[in-house]
Amino acid sequence: MTADVATEIFEEHRPVLTGVAYRMLGRVADAEDVVQEAWLRWAAAGREDVREPRAFLVRITTRLAIDRLRHLQSRRETYPGPWLPEPVVTDFGPALPDTAERAVLAESVSLAVLVVLESLSPLERAVFVLREAFGFPYAEIATALDRTEAAVRQLAGRARRHVEERKPRYDVDPAERRDLTERFLAAASGGGIEQLLALLAPDVRLVTDGGGKAKAALRVIETADKVGRFLLAVADEVDPDGEVRLLELNGGPAVVFFTGGKADTVFQIEVSQGVIQCAYIIRNPDKLSGLPVE
Repeated sequence: MTADVATEIFEEHRPVLTGVAYRMLGRVADAEDVVQEAWLRWAAAGREDVREPRAFLVRITTRLAIDRLRHLQSRRETYPGPWLPEPVVTDFGPALPDTAERAVLAESVSLAVLVVLESLSPLERAVFVLREAFGFPYAEIATALDRTEAAVRQLAGRARRHVEERKPRYDVDPAERRDLTERFLAAASGGGIEQLLALLAPDVRLVTDGGGKAKAALRVIETADKVGRFLLAVADEVDPDGEVRLLELNGGPAVVFFTGGKADTVFQIEVSQGVIQCAYIIRNPDKLSGLPVE
């Protein structure tokens, strides 16, 4: 296998490798580092013996991601305030129309699911991502993780039960989420607490992530009144000369506020029964630098 062919094969599988690594780690930079390390190992490998490049590359990437996740989990224990994943632009392209497969991929990269995945062990998370998000066969996952197929099935069942027990039940209709997002923007910019409260569930939750580098709440805020008043206070601080854009991030519509040409804040909601059940605000500048500015 020539170097050019090896590069072509790796680039063909890069989207899947990046998707696996991001869902494992929750940060684009960490995912890209893992994929780059996988490329170095692929380039140095004796590729003549590799009969299934995709399986080989997924195995390398998954193991590297598990190692990095174990390191990151210890750092996240001392993270200032709530931790949220780094938002990522999602574009599944024309190859995945509005199908069940697209819905599964969108949910697997949602902020709500990625937060729940943080509570899994690295092995459980790897099995869940490979099986639930990408549909890898149990036998292939077992090879990737150097485990028996029976052990992988057990890990998969445990991880699935854990996620189902803790994953909030949100509606996934993108049109409804977009409509409520736009109505929220109108209510917040108008400054009317009653109009805003009408969009919030009584037990709504607000999770903010400033990473100790930007102003954010250090605890999850709960109840419509507290969340509504906090959001109105935040809206008053928005730069009037800044730009506001609606982007698809992590499988759903999100509002991105730009100041001085840089992303300053990401706001995204989860919806159920026609009202906002959960809202996320990401302000940690380390997590926003990868968002498009144009």
